[in-house]
This record gives sequence, structure tokens and C-alpha cells, in this order.
Amino acid sequence: MSRPRVWSRDLGMGARFALGSGREGWIRTLLTGVGVGLGVALLLISTAIPGALTARYERGDARSTMHSDTADAPGPDTLLYARIGQTYQHKDIEGHVLRAEGPDAPLPPGLKKIPGPGELALSPALDRLLKSSEGALLRERLDGPVSEIVGDQGLVGPGELLFYLGSDTLTKNGPDDHRVERITSFGYEADRDTLDPVLMLMVVLTFVALLMPVAVFIATAVRFGGERRDRRLAALRLVGADSMMVRRIAAGEALAGSLAGLVLGTGFFAVGRSLVGSVSLQQRSVFPADLDPAPWLAALVAVAVPAAAVAVTLFALRGVVIEPLGVVRTARPSRRRIWWRLLLPLVGLGLLVPMDGRGNDHGRFNQWQVSGGVVLLLVGITVLLPWLLERFVGRMSAGPVSWQLAVRRLQVGSGSAARPVNGIAVAVAGAIALQMLFAGVEGDYTRATGQDPSRAAVAVLVNRTSSDRPIGELAQRIASVPGVTRAVPLTSAQAAHRMPAEQDTVQVTVGTCAALAEVATLDSCKEGDAFALTGPSSEGAYGGTAEPGDELFVGNVHRYESAPDDRPAPVKWQVPAGARTVPARQDPSGLLRTGLLVTPSVAPQELGDFPDARIFVEVDESGPDALDRARNAVFKADPFVTAMTLRHTEQAAGFSSIRTGLFFGAAAVLVLIGASLFVSQLEQLRERRRLLSSLVAFGTRRSTLSLSVLWQTAVPIVLGLVLAAAVGTALGAVLMGMAAQPVRIDWPSVLGMTGVGAGVVAAVTLLSLPPLLRMMRPDGLRTE
Repeated sequence: MSRPRVWSRDLGMGARFALGSGREGWIRTLLTGVGVGLGVALLLISTAIPGALTARYERGDARSTMHSDTADAPGPDTLLYARIGQTYQHKDIEGHVLRAEGPDAPLPPGLKKIPGPGELALSPALDRLLKSSEGALLRERLDGPVSEIVGDQGLVGPGELLFYLGSDTLTKNGPDDHRVERITSFGYEADRDTLDPVLMLMVVLTFVALLMPVAVFIATAVRFGGERRDRRLAALRLVGADSMMVRRIAAGEALAGSLAGLVLGTGFFAVGRSLVGSVSLQQRSVFPADLDPAPWLAALVAVAVPAAAVAVTLFALRGVVIEPLGVVRTARPSRRRIWWRLLLPLVGLGLLVPMDGRGNDHGRFNQWQVSGGVVLLLVGITVLLPWLLERFVGRMSAGPVSWQLAVRRLQVGSGSAARPVNGIAVAVAGAIALQMLFAGVEGDYTRATGQDPSRAAVAVLVNRTSSDRPIGELAQRIASVPGVTRAVPLTSAQAAHRMPAEQDTVQVTVGTCAALAEVATLDSCKEGDAFALTGPSSEGAYGGTAEPGDELFVGNVHRYESAPDDRPAPVKWQVPAGARTVPARQDPSGLLRTGLLVTPSVAPQELGDFPDARIFVEVDESGPDALDRARNAVFKADPFVTAMTLRHTEQAAGFSSIRTGLFFGAAAVLVLIGASLFVSQLEQLRERRRLLSSLVAFGTRRSTLSLSVLWQTAVPIVLGLVLAAAVGTALGAVLMGMAAQPVRIDWPSVLGMTGVGAGVVAAVTLLSLPPLLRMMRPDGLRTE
């Protein structure tokens, strides 16, 4: 008989044993299928993520106006368009104002018509928020009638907060009015900025570190019921099967379990895919239809998982001698060797160390070399842990009865005890290394804004091209909101000694004494005072100044050729003779001003069309919703006013996106860790059921047996987490060196991720106690 026919015959026989050998057989197959299925589901989700991200980008590009066709004058196909993004309870809301200037004006994707004046078109998520009790305060801001709900094709995700506001007063005041666009189409093809080498390194590491535990879990799941299977194989040897035949039969059993896992994994993926639309993490969500694996990747998973099941089974049986009268594994196993176990992590380090110190200055990292090195290091945990556990329990003997029972069990089967822990250890080690790398490079992708939220929580930037409301009136309206302690308005304009001005312009800032104190250090101030600012930046090319008594032109001092003829001409103004010199001070938004400071009574009467007007709003943080009430007042006064939340720092978009992706992936892997470990725990308890029942029948206390089972779980877990912390810290140090960062151990990350792993194990152990207590009954010896 040819070799392929022999293999197919023996694999088919193993599959029949797995599915048709009674309750024990299908329960074992079901447990294997569930374990493999959870891993397959996560693999399918991982293969679908690139397509989902691409779909998000494409829908975002389709509604963008960044490079849309524009028009200089109203026409039948023109649309006035302005962005008015909002913030509510730390959530960003994408907002736009629309006004059709003709019957053929373009429609944003997802809309059937342009909203009428005062009408709103809302995304489904924003509509739900406004109708909920959580959105009560937001309803005061967005209180117009709803004309329609934005369709999916106009949203980047189902959880996006988006609205379009119709207007009949929106106008574009000349070519200098950049807040309002006159467009004739939506959409553009974006050229995505490529990630720098360190960010690309982080992307590769994130995928490797998150998918490695999945592969380990699948390899563990296909070996469920190993001891019972080996006894069955010994019986087959007794009726004439040779050693290779029984190995192929065992591989057939694993193949059947993996195929069941593919079916269950597809079902788990379908269920998870149907639920993903209702999940939004950090305001990022995915449409279920977008979570569609690439066919070739799905096919790769379908082929790789069964092939891996067969390979793992044959590899696991390489050192097991199955004879007609039993399995040699039931005797005391030979001591494990260390040399080849150390070889894997050493080779991994050998691949990574040559890239030390490259950072962003020496081109991209070799992705295959990086992936190979990290995989070898993480796989090294799975081969080192059985040796470490064997050495540890081999020296243990004395102790209470529960401890001795646990130690003896671990001495006999340290490999099977370490196997379920491998996945947790790999996941923890990868997470520690990634967290160390993130913490090490965070400073390179986080910049200080110079803003001071303790002085003002919000800076209101007033767009004078579309708002005629006096800035003082707007500040008073904001200050009257409950919870707002102060609203300080400041207005700045450009002045020059001659016309047309070049680079020697002088900034003139107008405000009350309290407002001027935000931008300068004043020893005293009263209405009618004026000041000249001094400071490092006041000596720059664009930081001109003036002396007391100088005559200046204030307003539109540049007089661009494209300016309309009716644009007001600059007015003459004389610097007050009593102007004093004072040092400049950064305002709450981090801006260090130059030029002159004047109080309203001595300020120029005309500041031109485009002065820089802003209001600094200070709120009582202890009061509820003070910030949102202030934003409501701003929006009601003028929707085009920007309420900018002040922050100490801001992160690069690429870095924060990768960190968000890590958060998504880590959450999924943690769920897989817990579920797979629970299934593994049930399988081990099921195999020990008769042993536990026998001990109870002979009078062993149930508390003693419970403690012994807990010791059997705790000892491998503790050793696994210690090994994971050591390997993860070493890998993190190597990665920080590759990113050209000083190596330092991020102890909060190490301890935190180790604690998360221990917490997952503790939760699974508590969940497995009820079935454990049910199995410790004398009637468990009953058989047919």
C-alpha cells in the first residue's frame, strides 16, 4: 500500500476513534475543538483587521474635502462647508455646517439630502447618545430637528459621533475666509504617511506578541486527553498495530479535534463579528461587514491549523514508547536536557542584537529578522518552563499532605502541568516587552504643548470672519454659566510703522488688566495703561516693537493684492506716551506674545477684519459638567467658535493608534487566555476524576484534595510568571536598545502585566472549584 494511502487510512481511523468512541471520545474532541476554536476565531479576527482598517480609511477619504474641487463664486453645483467639531464628556464629535448654493450641490456620503436651516443629520451613535439620559446636556447644544440618520457609507465606524447642521446664513467672506469652503465634490485619494522605522517595529512586535499566545494555545488544545489517548494506543499495539501506525492514529484524533475547532472557530468568529458593531473602545469601532478576512489568509488558517495539530502530536509522541503492555510515560521520566532549550532564546537574541542602536536613523528594520528573533525568544519560554518545573519539584518532598500530593503529581507529569501555563507565560512576556518599548519611546512621540490647564481649561478661539458678536459679550455669556469661575477675553491685531508692512509688524493686544496679566508680569495696572513687552521672542524677525509716542497703522497692514476693494483700510494710532516696559509671560495656551499691551480705553478703535480673538475659560473642576455647559454657551453664541481643550502634552497620531491597537488585541488575548485555561482546567480535572474519587473513598479529606489541586495549578503558574517576567524584561531591554533608547526596566509594566496574568489564573481557578467539588465523590468510581 502506498504511503499516502497508509497515512489517509490511519488518520481516518484516528478520526473515527475521536468521534465514535463513546461519551469519553466526543467530550475529549469537544474540549479540543473549543480550545482550538477560540484560537481560530482570534486568528480570523487578526487576518480581518487590515481589511477593516482599509475600509475605515476609504470611507473617511470619501467624505473628506481636503483636496476637493472648489469654486470662486456660487454656482448651481456649489456647497458651502465648514467644520465645527465639538467635545462632550471627553468624547470628540465630528461636526459640519452645510449650505447648498444650487440644486446640484454635492451630497456628503450617507446623506439623501442637505439638511434644511437648523436641521440636523446625525450618526446612529450620536442619535442614541442624544436620546439617552447621558446626553441630556448635549441636547441643549444640538437641539435642532433631526432630518435623517447618516448611512453607514458616510461613517468610519458604527460608534462614530457625527452630525451635519443645515444653515441658510453660512457665507464665505472672501478668499481669506479659510473656515468656510465652497466645494463642488467630496472625496480624495489619500497618500498615507508611512510609519517611521520604530513605529513599524512596534506594529510588527504587536502582531507577533499577540498572535504567539494563540499559536501556543492551539498547540496545547490539540493535546487534550493525552494520557487516556496513550493508553488506548497501547491497546492498539496489543492487537497488532506498529509504533508508527499508532502515532498516525493519534495524529488522526488530533486532526479531527482541529477540524472541529475550525468549525467552532468559524462560528465563534461569526458571533463575535455580529457583536463587534456594538463595541467601541476609545471611540474606535468597526462595522461587522468590514471584519472580513482576506480569502487567502482564511485559507492559510484552514490549512495551517490541522497541519499544526498533526505535527504537534507527532512531535509530542517522539519520546513516548507505546508498547502493548503500557506506556513508558507512566514511569518516572528521564531528566530533561537544558542545552537545546537554551539554544532557542540564544538564537533569538543573536538575531536581534545586531540591530542594536539603529533607531529611526538607519532605515527600516528587517521585519523577518525581528519576527524570527522575537518568536524564538517567546518559544524559548515554552521549552524552558517544563525543565524549570521539573528541577523545582524534583527537590521538593517535605510538607503537608496536600503539598506532597501536588508535588508527586508534578514530578510524574511536569510536562502536562506546564503545558497550559505556556500560553499565559508567553502572553505576559510579550506584553511586558511591548510595554517597556512603549514606555521607552513614548517621549519621542509625546510633545509638551506648553499649555497650562491649571490656569484655563478651555481656550475659545473666535473666528472674526463669521462672527460679529463682540468678544466681551461672548466672554460675559460664558462667565455666567454655572461652574465657570472666570472668562478672560483677549484680542490681538497687527500694526506697522509704515505701509505696506513687511516683516516688522507689531502685535497689539487689547484686554482688561486681569486679561493682560495672563500674558505679562505686571507690577500694577489700571484702565488707561499701556505696556511694551520684552522677552526672548520679542527680538525675533516677526516680533517688532514700538516706543511710547510712535505712530502706527493698525489693521490690515499687509494689504494683500487679493483683498477685496471694500476691505477696511488700516487706521492710524499713537502709542500712549506713558507705556511701560514689562516682561512677557506665556498665556494659558502656551503662546508668548510680543509687541504692545493696551487697556480698552486707549486701544485703537478699529482693529481690521481679522484680529486674533480668544477667551480663556477657567472652571471649577469639582462642579459637574462645567466644561460642557461652557461649551454649550459658546456653541449657542457662535457655532464657528472653536473651544480648544488645553492639555499639557499631546501624542503623535501614529503612536496613539498603535497603542490603541495593542489595547484591542490585548483585550482579545486576555479573553482567550481565560477561556482556554478554563477549558484546559476542566480537561485535567476530567482525567483525574477517578483518582480523586478513589482518594475520597479511602477517606482523604476533600479540603486536602482541593488544596492539592490548587497547589498543582499554583506552582507552575508562579514559575511561569517568574520566567515570563525575566524573558519579557530581557526582550524589552533588547527592543529598547534597537530603538536607540536608554535601557531601563519599567517596573510598573513588569509588575502590572505579571499581576494581570496572575489575576486571570485566579479567576479561572475560582470558576473551576465547583466542578472540582462535584468530581470528589465516591460515586465517581461507578462505571459501565
